[in-house]
Amino acid sequence: MGKKELLVDPSSYDLNVPLAGIDEIRKYNKQRFEMEQLTAIVYENFDDIACVGYKDITEKEFWVAGHMPGFALMPGVIMCEVAAQLSSYFSTKNRLMDESCTMGFAGLDQVRFRGMVRPGDRLVMQAKLITVRKILITARFIGLVKNEPVCEGVIKGVPLNLTIGH
Repeated sequence: MGKKELLVDPSSYDLNVPLAGIDEIRKYNKQRFEMEQLTAIVYENFDDIACVGYKDITEKEFWVAGHMPGFALMPGVIMCEVAAQLSSYFSTKNRLMDESCTMGFAGLDQVRFRGMVRPGDRLVMQAKLITVRKILITARFIGLVKNEPVCEGVIKGVPLNLTIGH
């Protein structure tokens, strides 16, 4: 595969200096326990409507025992969930929709899986919003492991009028 054009230049962020950890992410995303798929946010740019975060993959992930026993492999749908949670975090934090809403998963387009994600990996997810409309947000995403693309696509989100709680 030729070199994939990234959404955010990796020299723009430092994976060792998070801007937001799990407690900050929880202020904007409702997922908890096994469904929390972000470890940290390392880049936010409102002018470019782009964000970068990561998920550290451990042996304790809920899917490890059952998704390819003996060769744990992160399911593609969970990679997409990382992109969804990153996009939701950015959209909700920056109030791109109604101030009291969080984002719900509405669909995926042009999704491709290009590599494996396994326990011990850090899945770095880049997202850049394409459109922001009153009822729909779309974002392009690219997931990387060791700076190599492992997934990409377009994700769609809709506002859910729920009160964000802890």
